[in-house]
Amino acid sequence: PAEWRELRQAALALGETLGADVVVQPDRRHLGAPRLVCFDMDSTLIKAEVIDELARRHGVGDEVAEVTERAMRGELDFQASFRERMSKLAGLDESVLASIAAELPLMDGVERLMANLRHQGIRTAILSGGFTYFACGLQARLGFDEIHANELVIQQGKVTGEVQEPIVDAERKALLLEQIAQREGIDLAQTVAVGDGANDLKMLAKAGVGVAFRAKPLVRAEARQALGVAGLDGVLYLLGYSQAELIDPV
Repeated sequence: PAEWRELRQAALALGETLGADVVVQPDRRHLGAPRLVCFDMDSTLIKAEVIDELARRHGVGDEVAEVTERAMRGELDFQASFRERMSKLAGLDESVLASIAAELPLMDGVERLMANLRHQGIRTAILSGGFTYFACGLQARLGFDEIHANELVIQQGKVTGEVQEPIVDAERKALLLEQIAQREGIDLAQTVAVGDGANDLKMLAKAGVGVAFRAKPLVRAEARQALGVAGLDGVLYLLGYSQAELIDPV
């Protein structure tokens, strides 16, 4: 309803004035506890856009970063821009992947968030327009139940600049969230999606709770919930958990 959108926009404006997160959302307790949380990876779970890091190591960082930024703001078609960026990585040595994976900084609060989601028995998934190579590393480190991302094509130790189909874009992220929920017998009202870019909007809209995290202006304006100050563990408060219920990561 228009009134709800106006209230939400007022809360966003107040939060920006106060330098805090102010979120207005309906009481969802009658829907039961969340059972599935799906995450974007780059600039959500980690403080980096991996494709930009790969490009920087390959000497084409500035031109690829510019395309990435425009795609995340919703100014370019994701699939077309993704293929364009991938083509510029042709010839990159496979050894660079391991080097970058070892240096990727985790997002603030992600370890606390994952410890509590595991503690509550909530299923977790990475739905990323990035690459499985790096998503697998996060899965091993943080305990995600499943990952869905793009597969780099590597031949004779070199990145070819191609990617296996299907590309994980906005439509596929939303479809994957729905398919996982159906497979696990989870109502969409009990699903959560978290992301920062324009290619996350359809996933955020599909989920029962869609959280724009430190997001681009378009995403922050369109998503039903937004966090810009708190760490990623701030999602736990949106899901109704109190401080007393939460545990610290081991």
